[in-house]
Amino acid sequence: MSGKRVLALYAAVLLGFAVVLCRLYFLAENHTYAARAEAQSTVRLSLPARRGSFYDHSGLLLTGLETRYLALCFPGENNYTRLYAFTDSAGQALLYRNRNRSAPFLLEVDRDLSGRGIRCFATAQRCAEVPLCQHLIGYLDAEGRGTAGLEKALDSQLAGTKEHDTLVCAVTAQGRLRAGETPQLTRQDSSAVGVQLTISRPVQRAAEAVAADTMTSGCILVLDTATAAVRASVSVPGYDPDDLAASLDAPDSPFLNRALESYAVGSVFKPVLAAAALEQGILPEYECTGAVVVDGQIFRCAGGVPHGTVDMTAALEKSCNGYFIRLGQQLGAETLLQMSRQLGFGQEVPVAGALHADAGKLPSAGKLAQSGQLANFSFGQGGLLASPVQIAAMMNTIASGGVYRTPFFVCGSVDETDGTPLETLAHPQSRRVMSAENAALLRKMLQQVVEEGTAQDAAGLEEGAGGKTGTAQTGQFTPDGTERKNLWFAGFYPAQQPRYTIVVLQDGQVSTEHSSAAIFARLCAMLDLLA
Repeated sequence: MSGKRVLALYAAVLLGFAVVLCRLYFLAENHTYAARAEAQSTVRLSLPARRGSFYDHSGLLLTGLETRYLALCFPGENNYTRLYAFTDSAGQALLYRNRNRSAPFLLEVDRDLSGRGIRCFATAQRCAEVPLCQHLIGYLDAEGRGTAGLEKALDSQLAGTKEHDTLVCAVTAQGRLRAGETPQLTRQDSSAVGVQLTISRPVQRAAEAVAADTMTSGCILVLDTATAAVRASVSVPGYDPDDLAASLDAPDSPFLNRALESYAVGSVFKPVLAAAALEQGILPEYECTGAVVVDGQIFRCAGGVPHGTVDMTAALEKSCNGYFIRLGQQLGAETLLQMSRQLGFGQEVPVAGALHADAGKLPSAGKLAQSGQLANFSFGQGGLLASPVQIAAMMNTIASGGVYRTPFFVCGSVDETDGTPLETLAHPQSRRVMSAENAALLRKMLQQVVEEGTAQDAAGLEEGAGGKTGTAQTGQFTPDGTERKNLWFAGFYPAQQPRYTIVVLQDGQVSTEHSSAAIFARLCAMLDLLA
C-alpha cells in the first residue's frame, strides 16, 4: 500500500473519530435527551395538594382532625397480598388493576404500616368520621375544589396555588426502587392558609349531639351574647360527605343549611313589637276574648282561648295574638318597620365571600297600609320571612342590653405554621337599638315566658332563662291535609347575665317528640357541663 493511501485511510479514521466525538458532545449538551434519560429511571408521584384547615375560635381543628396514610407500592413487593386487608374496596380494586404494573403507585390505607416495612406518608383527612359543622364548612368536589359553604366561599385562600408535594423515586427498568436509593419527598409552598372561625368546637359538638337526639329537620344557632360571634351552627338532617350522591334526591333537603335560609316566623317576632312599644313608652292593657276582628277578618289566639285582661308581660307570657294586633295598630306600620330594620330584618347577614344568610322578607309600608296585612305582621305572619340568624340577632340585642350586633361566623385567615393571624375576614357592625333599661325590662318579661308561659319546657334550669316561642303557619300541607308548621324558640341563658343566645327551629313539622323550648333547655344543661 502506497504512502498516500495510508495517509488517506489515516485521515478518514481521524475524521470519523472527530465526528463521533462531536456527536457525543452534542448529545451530552442536549438537555432534552438528558431529561428523557432521567425520566426513564425516575418516577414522580403527586401527593394530595395541601389545603388550609378550618380552626375554631380557640385554635382547635375543625377539619383534618383525622389522619390518612398513603402506602408507596413498588412492583415485586407482593402488594396485593400484603395490603388488601388495609384498604377499602376502591383501594382493593386499585391493587388488582396494578398487580402487574411495572411502575410504583400510591395506595390509601387505613393505618400507618411503617412497622411492617411499608413506606407510608401521612396526609390530613378533610372530614372526620363524624363531621363537624358540615353545613357551614361545606364540601369539596372530586378535584379538591370548594363546592359548597365556606369551602367554596374561601376556596382561593384555602387552596392557594394548589401545588402538590411530590415523591421522587429512582427506579430500575422494572419499576423497582434502585439499590441504595430512597424515595425523596419534595415539598411545594402552595401559599394555602388556614381559616379561623368563631365556632367553639365543644359547643358545636354539644349542639350537634342534642340536634341528632331530638330533631328530624331544623337548625340550632348559638351566639356568644357579648359579641354575637356564632359558637355553634347546626343544620339537620346531615349528609354523607364521602357519598354525596346518596343525598342528592333525598326529600328532606340534607344539603340545605337551614341556619341561613328564611322561614315564616310567627310569634317569635313579638319581642320586636314589645321593643318598639317600650321605646315609645307605650304599655297598654288589652281585654282578650280569644279573637279579634279587623275589618271583618277574624284573628284568633292559639286555640281561640281567651286570656282576659293582659298587659305586655302577660301578653308575651301567653303569646296573645290579639294584644299584639292592637299594639301594632297603635304603633303603626312605619314604627314597626323601622324597629324591624334596626334589628336586622330584611337584610342579608354576610358570612364570607359570596356566602350570606338570606335577607328574608319585610312587607312594604304600602302593603302594611292594608289593615289585615298589618294585623298579620304584628304577630309574625303574613308576608314576613326571616332566617334563624336574623332571629338570633334580634334576641341577642335584647340579651346584650339593647345593642344590635351583626352575627359573624369567621374571624380571619391564619398562617398554619405558627398560628399568626393574616387577614381579618369579618367586619361585624353594632348599633344601639333600645335603651339598656328597656332591654332589661324586656328580658324580665321573656324570663316570665319561660317560668310561667308558653316556654315552660325551658324552665328548671338552675340559672334560669328567657325567651319566646313561635309557631308559624307555612301554607304547606301533608297529603292528608294537615298543615306543616315551623316551631321556634329563641332565648338567652343564663337569665341574669346571659352568656349564650340560642335559636332552635324545627321546620315543616306536623308533630314533634320534643318542643323547641325543651331542646333549648337540654342544650343549656350541656353547656353548663362545658363551663
